[in-house]
This record gives sequence, structure tokens and C-alpha cells, in this order.
Amino acid sequence: MEKIFKLKENGTSVRIEIMAGLTTFMTMAYIIALNPNILTGYGSGGQDLWNGVFLATCIASAIAMFAMAFLANKPFCLAPGMGLNAFFAVVVANIINMTGMTYVASFQAALVIILIEGIVFLILSVFNIREKIVEAIPLGVRLGIAPAIGLMLMNIGFGSNIYIADENFNQFFVMKDFFGALTATAASDTMGSAYPTMVLSVVTLFVGLFVIVLLAKKGVKGAVLIGMLAASVIYWIGSFAFLQTNPFESLTKANWLPPFGDMAATTLFKFNFQGFLDIGVFTIITLVITFCMIDMFDTIGTLVGTASRAGMVDKDGNMPNMKEALLSDAIGTVAGACTGTSTVTTFVESASGVEAGGRTGLTALTCGILFLACIFIAPIAAIIPAAATSSALIYVGVLMLQGLKNVKFDDMDQMVPVALMLIAMPISSSIGHAIGLGLISYTVIKVFSGKAKDVSVLTYVISALFLIKFFLIV
Repeated sequence: MEKIFKLKENGTSVRIEIMAGLTTFMTMAYIIALNPNILTGYGSGGQDLWNGVFLATCIASAIAMFAMAFLANKPFCLAPGMGLNAFFAVVVANIINMTGMTYVASFQAALVIILIEGIVFLILSVFNIREKIVEAIPLGVRLGIAPAIGLMLMNIGFGSNIYIADENFNQFFVMKDFFGALTATAASDTMGSAYPTMVLSVVTLFVGLFVIVLLAKKGVKGAVLIGMLAASVIYWIGSFAFLQTNPFESLTKANWLPPFGDMAATTLFKFNFQGFLDIGVFTIITLVITFCMIDMFDTIGTLVGTASRAGMVDKDGNMPNMKEALLSDAIGTVAGACTGTSTVTTFVESASGVEAGGRTGLTALTCGILFLACIFIAPIAAIIPAAATSSALIYVGVLMLQGLKNVKFDDMDQMVPVALMLIAMPISSSIGHAIGLGLISYTVIKVFSGKAKDVSVLTYVISALFLIKFFLIV
């Protein structure tokens, strides 16, 4: 282990890395079930397709994380990206409307787009073009990435990571809906049977958060993981005591055998090239560019932001082995296309493992092994409540705000792009879109303040591409 991952050089140990990998896994395990739900229209694409995408999610994520572990030796974990998978599902629906093909045939046609995107990224990564794009991002924009990701993580933790399934109340946001809800009759009437679940979820979230904070203050290793486990226990006890439900009931009905036959029949190397060509050349080019831009800057933002928080960057803000990290992302996307899922990208939840002490590829390797294991033990991952993972995301988000201390708020060139990114990232839920807005604002300020020469040619090009993306491409 020492020879492969250089643990001592990075100030870590096998135990810390495994704990970090487990922590990251617990914060991103939701993707294992959510991704096939989104890509198959929550089952409308058929159970066979759902099973195929489920296995593809586990396998492609593991391949990408193994690449990250052994090529880059970084603690970043990868899986089919949120936002990108929703966009993929929209593309599938549009292909159905355009061609009249079945859901499965349209899905297989859309996989060709992901394959092309992955191959493009492989080429760009091998020739260091993606790395040059990273280096072209101005320092001020780079400084704002980590804090903006922190706010996005907090937004996920307080809102979109907690879902209350009820016919009258579909989503709950803690900071808007909880305070006063305990005594408001209207709130309980509106939420109906979901009201007790809401209360238990919020209590679980805050208990987990403060357990993590207190343990971290005492310097306890694995504070994030212990806090998540403590929060899970609170939720399980509350389910028995107050909701009169058994949180482990799903385990008794679970299917523990991997559906490899379904995957072979629907998604494994099932590229519909004819259906892909029927989409039309202009549409194909537009979709490939859109997927590439969103994925590229989501990945770059996650790597730069998380690496900055972990002290993995040099004095110029550059991360060693960036080329290999980006190459791992490209390998994951190609693997995803071949097995049957949307774009695989570096997950922002990797920040939880980094905060738990993960510094090497052993963290990514651990998480990758757990994703592979989920082919057999997915039902176990499913019983971890969303509120418990929210505790970790909020805590890590708060810590990432510390990066603001490096921003020169008396310098408009830095302050304005950072401010726009801070608000754009949590609202849009897109790291790439926020970086694009930051780059555009930086370029505009420099040009109209007579400092156009300070902006690199590549920054001009990227800013122009984002303008095209924002105004001309859906």
C-alpha cells in the first residue's frame, strides 16, 4: 500500500484512507438507485432497462474510481453525475418524439452521444488540453470555486437531499419550511402523513451535524463517518418509536442476485448507431458540445475546489497529477457509455472523504470496491437515511467556506466573479454554469476597465463558448 499510494508522504494511513472512502461512499451511495430511476423514467423504460442501468452505475463508477486511484493517486470519487443524468433523460425523451423509436432504442441511441463525449475527453486529456483549460481559469475564479461548492453542498443538505413522499407535499427545504412547522397546524395539515417523517428527518439532520462538529473539535478521526452513523441510528430508532415503521423491512424483500442477463440484453455495448444518425447532424453536434461543456467544468470545479480545501495545490493553485485525474474522468465516461449509463464525473461529495482525512487513491479505491459490492448489497446502502448524509454535506459545506479568506474583496476583479459564483452554484446546482458565469464576468470587467491584455486567449474562448451555451443551446 505504501509503495503504491505513498501514504506517509501524504500524511495519512491505511485506516484513515479506508474510513475516508467509506465516508464518501455513504454520502454518494444514493446515486446507485437514483440514477437508474432518472434514466429510465422511474421505471417507464422497463424493469430490464432499470436493472441494466443499475449495474452500469455500479460498474462504471468503480472503473472510474480505480483509474483515479492508480493513475492519479487522488481521493476523488466518481459516478454518473446529477444534472447530466437528468439532461440525458430529457434527450432520450426528445429522441422518442423525433424518431418514434421505443424508449430502449432511444436510450441506446443516446448512449452513442456519451461514447463520443468520452472519446473526445480521452483525446483532450492525453494531449493535456483539458489541463491547459484548468490553468487558464483566473486565480480569482479559482478561489471562489471551493466556497461556492460549499454553499451548494449546504443547499443539497438542507433541501434537495431530503425528500418527503406524499401526495400533497413533494419536497421539503429545512431552512424555509421547518422553523415554526412544529407548532403550525397548517403545516401538519398540508403535509399530512409526511409530517412526522419531516420532523424526524430534521432532528436526525441536526443531531448528526452537531455530533460531527463536536467530534471534529476534539480531533476525533472519522468524525464525519461516526456522525453519519449516529444520525442513522437516531432515524432508525425514531422510525420504530414514532413512525411505527420498520426501516429494515426492505432487506427482507431484497433481491440479492445481480441481474447480469438484463444488462447484457439492454445496455452492455448496446449502441443504436442508426437511431443516433436519425437525430440529425446539427442536433448531434449541439448535444455533444453541451454534454462536454457541462461535464468538463463540473469536473474541473470539483477537482480544483476540493483539492484547494485539502491543501493539494501548489502556490499557483495548480493540482499535481491533474492530467491523470481528468483522464480518469474520461475513462469513466467511456466505461459508462459501454455499460449503459450517462456521463461519469467527479462527485462533489468527494469533499466529505477529503475532510475525513482522505489524501490518496486508496480512498477512491475503497469507495470503488464498495460500489462494486453494491451489485450484491445495494439494499444495505438503501437503508442509510438521506438526513444522515445531509449532516455530512452541510458540515463539509461550512468548512469549504473558509476559502473565502483568500479572496481579495477590495479587488473588483476577484470579488464580483466570486460573488456571482457563490449565488449561482447553489441556485443552478451546476458547478459548470457557475464557473462559466464567473469567467464571463471576469472577462467583461477586465475588457471594459482597459485591462484586456490581462485576459488569456483561452479564457476569451471559454467565455465565448459559455455565452453561446447560455443563450443558444438548451
